[in-house]
Amino acid sequence: MNPCFSWTPSTHGRRRLFSKFRFLLVALVLCLSHGLAPAVQAQTGDDFDGLKKRLEKDGYDANLLDSLYSRPEIHFDIKTVSLFFIHSESRLNYDQFTTEQRIRTARQYMQQHLREMEAAEKAYGVDKEVITAIILVETKLGTYLGASRIINTLSTMAAISDSALREKLWSGIPDSRRLSREDFIKKAKRKSTWAYAELKALLTHAQREGIDPADIRGSYAGAMGIAQFMPSNILTLAQDGDNDGRIDLFNHADAIMSIASYLNHYGWRPGIDHKSAYRVLLRYNYSKYYANTILKITDLLKTKS
Repeated sequence: MNPCFSWTPSTHGRRRLFSKFRFLLVALVLCLSHGLAPAVQAQTGDDFDGLKKRLEKDGYDANLLDSLYSRPEIHFDIKTVSLFFIHSESRLNYDQFTTEQRIRTARQYMQQHLREMEAAEKAYGVDKEVITAIILVETKLGTYLGASRIINTLSTMAAISDSALREKLWSGIPDSRRLSREDFIKKAKRKSTWAYAELKALLTHAQREGIDPADIRGSYAGAMGIAQFMPSNILTLAQDGDNDGRIDLFNHADAIMSIASYLNHYGWRPGIDHKSAYRVLLRYNYSKYYANTILKITDLLKTKS
């Protein structure tokens, strides 16, 4: 049975059927439009031929994959994926989020979404200040969501399990910023396995919510929405915060509830101590600098202005 494009009943009932109907309409339009241009379709998708075969073997519909991967906006994205191999977190400036102005703006955001924050606190026991701190650092309170086409990022990373495509990526990274070839190959193989699982989660999420996977944009690492969730976390931990029958992490209510759900899943509880809170935050972003910054912002937000 096809895990991404099948028409199967679910416990979500009418909502899931409607979402799948919307997704199939998108897919039908894609198939028809590409059917009118067979010459173009035959020439595209070379870099992703192996990837498509893997996805098809895992049960994804070959015709829909051909339609998706033959679109001009979907391509082997060296520019974005090379950032995985040159990125250094030590260059990030999290201190920019602890300025007086940033904290004031964060308090305004927290007040603006107070009802959603309180609902998340009640449901999962996560302080509204820590939720706000995460949204501040991740996306500047939802104002900077990333511009990378996530399907390109994950497809490219998944495809470099192939040695020829790894070499293509390696050749596109500036010499001065490369890892050693040995380290590059080790990291590429590890990241490729991870990206393939995330790509399948992305396709499943798009199918569930009836959206075009090519339209989803986010960070260079494949995280999306106000909460910057990876697709696999959306499938397992994201929540419908505004009870509209959909999970949309570009919606503030859903993002707020989903962050609370995530932290609760990894051990956040009311009255959690500093050491335990730090450990939970490392599950959101495995960075000591990040976790300490979130706790610092949380303390600042709790301090009366």
